[in-house]
Amino acid sequence: MSTNKLLYAAFVVVALITACSEQYSETYNIQGTSSVSVLDGSKLYLKVLSGEELKSIDSCEVVHGDFGFIGQYDSIRLAMLSIRDGGMPLVIEKGDIKVTIDKTGNKVSGTPMNEKLYDYIDKHIQLENLREELGHKEAQMIFDGIDESTIIKKLMAEEDLLLMRKDSLETAFIISNMDNVLGPCAFQMLTINYPYPQLTPQIEEIMGKASDKFKNDPYVKEYYTKAKEILARMKGEIVDEPAAATEPSTE
Repeated sequence: MSTNKLLYAAFVVVALITACSEQYSETYNIQGTSSVSVLDGSKLYLKVLSGEELKSIDSCEVVHGDFGFIGQYDSIRLAMLSIRDGGMPLVIEKGDIKVTIDKTGNKVSGTPMNEKLYDYIDKHIQLENLREELGHKEAQMIFDGIDESTIIKKLMAEEDLLLMRKDSLETAFIISNMDNVLGPCAFQMLTINYPYPQLTPQIEEIMGKASDKFKNDPYVKEYYTKAKEILARMKGEIVDEPAAATEPSTE
């Protein structure tokens, strides 16, 4: 091989190494344990959003309650660990990521973003559990012979307080994480169960304080655009043009 060809080959190798080092600057290490026996032998998939679909980037099998993923990534990003018919969010980031799956709940820990995400999820679950407890309280109060109007007044006040605490938790978390992957993630968790995109006072507050980066997140941008359009239609500010009537056939 000529000297020129050797130099060219060396240049290509260096270029490829440089490109790879820039593209894959960090390595993620996800190690998990499961105490759910039916998961043994099951395939787990690590998925990220690609366009409008979740695309699998890695997979593994649960063996005697243990599983793991190791790979390279070019930026911190949100992922979904697909488990049978369900899934759990996690952040792909530098460090040793620990996943725990058991019957009482799933958790991701070990790295800053994942710790922050699951602390938020835990607080959210606690508030939801307190709301569910109101039904048991009502039954107990009826059993104790308390007047129905008193029960309704007391429980409605407690539920309103819990809803305010939940809204404050969601709003504060999203606003404080607008410029990282957690803000859009929590926004999607907040809005995903709405029957249609809507502008609640909470959404208006969040978007009123939104950074440009948050507003341009694909999910946030699409949701907010559709919500404003739906509201405008409800107010009659947007009226669809009636379909043009077709001329009767003369044939």
